[in-house]
Amino acid sequence: MDKPIYQKITEETSLFNDLRNRVKNRVASISEDRDVSIRWKAVIMPLFYIGLYFGALLSVQNPLWYIMLFALMGILLVLIYLNLIHEAAHNNIFKNKRLNTVVLRFFDFVGANSYIWKKRHIVSHHAYPNVDGWDTDIEQSGLLKIYPHIPPRGIQKIQHRIFFLIYPFYLFNWMFIRDFRDFFDKNRIILKTQDAIPLNEKIKMIIFKLFYFFYQIAVPVLFFEASLRLALGAWFLQIMVASIFALFVLLPLHPLPENEFPRLDENKNLPYSWMRHQFEVTNDLKENNWFVRHILGNFNYHVAHHLFPNYSYAYYDEITEEIKEFAQENNLNYKRFSMFTALGKHYQLLKSNATSISEVMEETM
Repeated sequence: MDKPIYQKITEETSLFNDLRNRVKNRVASISEDRDVSIRWKAVIMPLFYIGLYFGALLSVQNPLWYIMLFALMGILLVLIYLNLIHEAAHNNIFKNKRLNTVVLRFFDFVGANSYIWKKRHIVSHHAYPNVDGWDTDIEQSGLLKIYPHIPPRGIQKIQHRIFFLIYPFYLFNWMFIRDFRDFFDKNRIILKTQDAIPLNEKIKMIIFKLFYFFYQIAVPVLFFEASLRLALGAWFLQIMVASIFALFVLLPLHPLPENEFPRLDENKNLPYSWMRHQFEVTNDLKENNWFVRHILGNFNYHVAHHLFPNYSYAYYDEITEEIKEFAQENNLNYKRFSMFTALGKHYQLLKSNATSISEVMEETM
């Protein structure tokens, strides 16, 4: 299948080469051990998750403590994704790709699938962010409508009123539906960007899913005398907490009214060059403190990640300084909002996509 084509604009290619050289020189001036903490996290954070799990098993006679530890596992799951899984997919933790693959494999251990997620993230989302039919991160579903040019249908017409009931089930959909559909549904976006999925990967996916539910739910019940109600309830809370936390972090970065959703023409041409496309569809967040940098994996600097995905997030602060200056010099659409402003803008996107102009006016007058 023919893939979308970015505009070939010589001037903008030259501009990006200039930016790339500026970033390269800036990073070269930074100490080489800047990202050593991420390599430590690759060991400590998975061990911490496992420690919380065994701590819960040993405290099964105290249901409140058991539930609390599982909820903390949900928070840690998102932190592992931000700091390790995402970086490992881009081979940004270790110079040895095999070690990055080992880190990435932890995603299978916590209920997702590392193989298909890396494919989705690299060859779909990074290649065509915010492009309908090609970006798997905002693949259109039947419940919510993200792309403005698609008419709302059914429940989508009230999505701005019920989204808070849907978003907490984000990871449930990922574990039980999304992974399986990407492996077995021939109409999924992921199959536009790669060849058929190998049979051994399908088998590994099923085995890891079964193992995940075995140790998360069956082990506490069969070997530690937890009630099925407690085991299911604690696991359910873990994934719901992780879903809310994950979307709280990820929603403010792409699906906003200020970011474009570029459409293909009849020849599958996109309206921008690759560089300008990244500016038009992505925004940063204003928050920049120790917690964001070291605990949340510098997710606030998302433009830098899309323009320079092969640099560790440890360098995004300085890279973003170069990007901001470069964008101002060359009239590029660099956008930056506070987190809560961006979340509010996401709500406005849901609302405007769901309602007609008259309906919006009636509700806001």
